[in-house]
Amino acid sequence: MIVDQLAAVPLFEGLAREYIEKLAMIVTDQEVAKGAAIFGEGDAGNGFYVVQKGRVKIFKLSFDGKEQILHVLGDGEPFGEVAVFAGRSFPANAMALERSRIFFLPRQAFVELMGQEPAMAMNMLAVLSIRLKKFAQMIESLSLKEVPGRLATHLLLLSDQQGGADSLTLSITKAQLASLLGTIPETLSRILARMIKEGFIAQEGSTIRLLDRVGLAELAEGAIRI
Repeated sequence: MIVDQLAAVPLFEGLAREYIEKLAMIVTDQEVAKGAAIFGEGDAGNGFYVVQKGRVKIFKLSFDGKEQILHVLGDGEPFGEVAVFAGRSFPANAMALERSRIFFLPRQAFVELMGQEPAMAMNMLAVLSIRLKKFAQMIESLSLKEVPGRLATHLLLLSDQQGGADSLTLSITKAQLASLLGTIPETLSRILARMIKEGFIAQEGSTIRLLDRVGLAELAEGAIRI
């Protein structure tokens, strides 16, 4: 039932049932094929989306066609939220990385509901503040750290997101991870091999085990280099 599915989305956590039911009345439930574009940079920001099931990448393209992935989003995560507050065009592109189910919430109707329920606005601001913090971390990493430091930072953050686990599952391809880290797949492969050789990590397919957290933290901070 769509009301229950909306209630499980962190963005709507704590809202009264009546408001969840009102949200269900304005939601458009969409199925998106793998590789399908959801919106493009410059498209009218007439609403925002929530991943109900699947994975979506948010990315920008340079003039020469080089892709820079900004976010990879999974179940329960919203995207395109800037449209709600700014009412402007989308600043990046969104594409489904796998067959996905997404909810679309039109801006005008959502803003009206948000005016009726302040908790909804607070939840939205909390999501945006977390997203802004991630952007700041990404910009710092891309501008100040070498690629090994970026990778170490990403692995430690991924571990935190997976409950502090030492065994991580990479849910994106090596090419997508390279784009996220601002490098190329060949460079990423060399760095992974070096980190394995020096005992920082072990890898089996898409599973990476963190063997030396202290060393990874030092690598992420630039205290050591490989």
